[in-house]
Amino acid sequence: SVLNAMAVEDYRKNHWPNLEKAIDRLLVQNPTDHISVSYAQIYYIYKCVCQQHSELLYNDLTSKITTHLQHVSTHLEASPPENFIENFNVALTQYTASLQCIVPVFMYLNKFYIESKLNRDLRDDLMKLFADHVAEKHVNTLMLLIKAHSMPFQVQPSTMASVVKGLYSLQPWAQLAPALFSGFIPQINPPAVESLLSDYAAHDQKLQMELSMNGFPR
Repeated sequence: SVLNAMAVEDYRKNHWPNLEKAIDRLLVQNPTDHISVSYAQIYYIYKCVCQQHSELLYNDLTSKITTHLQHVSTHLEASPPENFIENFNVALTQYTASLQCIVPVFMYLNKFYIESKLNRDLRDDLMKLFADHVAEKHVNTLMLLIKAHSMPFQVQPSTMASVVKGLYSLQPWAQLAPALFSGFIPQINPPAVESLLSDYAAHDQKLQMELSMNGFPR
């Protein structure tokens, strides 16, 4: 018991503070930047797992990232409506990029605790944190994408596609706006049927008219 208490104190004083600094840097990195993680920091994780601190490390990691995501959500709440979709896309893109570094760094924790004992995957758990603390809180606002989608090029098509695909990967939100999601995700709508060919033609004509009104030649 005394040895275990000493090991926990060593974790709190030495191992976790170093790991926390690395996580801080990775969470705010630009997706195009490269932030190196030292071998020593990876060794800290390996040592924590070997010393039976996996649960403690996992709880600290998820708590740290949850706090970060709560700040992200608060920042989005302050976004002007015209910038909200773009800001959400930036937040999702940055977070996804940070996980590409965080998950490999914590590979020992993932393999020997999360996968083997919890029967889950670290990346899935961390993406669920984003869904719960960011996307879920703003999904109704994001459904303004429907309105934006009805006015072509009000939002950049690449941004629209990124956000819709990101939402689709997080939760089954396609049912909230199937017409919107079907424009970017295949097989959202039921298969085409011959009896609705005239409706499909009318939809295409409407789209052509909207494009023409926005300056695109026929």
